[in-house]
Amino acid sequence: MAVPVLTLSSRGATSATMSEIKTVCVYCGSGPGSNPRFLEAATAFGKELADNGVGLVYGGGAIGLMGAVANAVLDHGGSVTGIIPGFLSAKEIALGRVSELIVTEDMHERKRLMFERSDAFVALPGGIGTLEELVEQMTWQQLGRHTKPILIADIDGFWQPLLELLAHMRNTAFIRPNLAVEVLKADKVADILPKLQAAAAPVSERAMPPEIAERL
Repeated sequence: MAVPVLTLSSRGATSATMSEIKTVCVYCGSGPGSNPRFLEAATAFGKELADNGVGLVYGGGAIGLMGAVANAVLDHGGSVTGIIPGFLSAKEIALGRVSELIVTEDMHERKRLMFERSDAFVALPGGIGTLEELVEQMTWQQLGRHTKPILIADIDGFWQPLLELLAHMRNTAFIRPNLAVEVLKADKVADILPKLQAAAAPVSERAMPPEIAERL
């Protein structure tokens, strides 16, 4: 069956009005990393998503942790939306078997659509791109732009340096009490979805207002 491919040139908007987690955006590396547990965790989480009827939204790649989580979801009958800018479709090798493939004009549109299509965000191990995507969602949350849960999957302590840096920022008053960053943490894959569901805030509008998206 052919995969629907959507090439976007204009700004659309979608929204969800329920607090239930129906889709999760996963940020992770386009490589496997040096620790085999990273790949194991990505595969296990993909299965968890499919088994619980939760759709995956991710960067569209076919390799590394990105490919592992997406293929695991698909292998277990789940739904996957891949969102990738055209210039990366060859470099990261877009996964052709996804349920829906969206090709964007640039990184900004990619990240905006990943935000709009998702009810929560999970960061598995990854590199600078993963870190940038995670921190962007933390920043938007801190500024009151959304209330969607954000979770760091601290597989084998991968994210400990970042967690320590965040604690240091609080201790030195750069993260002020009135601008708290509510980030969840899970050491085990089995804990990720329960923590996201428990943290899902009942809100009437989960999508970023168009005027905010334009400014960001």
